[in-house]
Amino acid sequence: MATRLTGARRRNNLAWGGSGGREKWKPPPLEAPRTATQRWAQALRRYFDLQAGSVWNDISELVAEHLPDQRRKVVDVGCGAQPYRSLLPGHVEYVGIDIAEAGARFGYEAPDTVYFDGVTWPTQAENADLLLCTEALEHVLDPAAFLAEAFRCLRPGGTLLATVPFAARWHFIPFDYWRFTPSGLERLLEAAGFCDVNVWARGNALTVACYKGMALFLPLLFPQSAKPAEAWLRRAAGAPLLPFFVTLSVVANVSLRAEGGDDCLGYTIMAARPAV
Repeated sequence: MATRLTGARRRNNLAWGGSGGREKWKPPPLEAPRTATQRWAQALRRYFDLQAGSVWNDISELVAEHLPDQRRKVVDVGCGAQPYRSLLPGHVEYVGIDIAEAGARFGYEAPDTVYFDGVTWPTQAENADLLLCTEALEHVLDPAAFLAEAFRCLRPGGTLLATVPFAARWHFIPFDYWRFTPSGLERLLEAAGFCDVNVWARGNALTVACYKGMALFLPLLFPQSAKPAEAWLRRAAGAPLLPFFVTLSVVANVSLRAEGGDDCLGYTIMAARPAV
């Protein structure tokens, strides 16, 4: 039987759909830029979207460092609109895969993506040299089975490069299942057969504090209301707060250059399938 706290402590029971399955505000989907204007707009967005920006920074650095010329096949699982494809050198074979419901659930669709049932990965994903998985593992109901498939589809000696959120709010409700810790990630990866597990924090307590503060302003500065009058009222109320929003963003981006902390935006993970 569904119950809820009452009186001064009244709160919805989220276990039975108290959220209504809807987010009050969510960022627009990350798209793959195709023009100079789109690239500029995406770079600006990454500066203010700390989760997207910190993921981009780590992926761009690690791809450049760990994707030598002999690496030929990159599989991007949970690829969405393939925003990180542009970071890959032209000589690689790129395969993007995603669940068949990606468009309906999350608004992500790309014409050359291989869609599958979300359980057994398609044959196009097999024999990957580098497996890319950005901000997807938290949406997977069975992470252990997912990582077993990742291990199977990598060539011996292949690399898994993944990111997961930590301080991010419950997003894409109700299909956001998990928040992982470094020890939990290590255990899951080693149980799947991976070795040389590395886990790096993206940001620290200062980054998270700025990120949370910025999140308070977003519904005002960038309203997603279907009613134009309400949207303009929100913008008018949020306009005086814009300097604070920008200041928080500047401080947060500077803090990303420091050592990662126990409280962070998320984690970047690299692990290998043993060569033999």
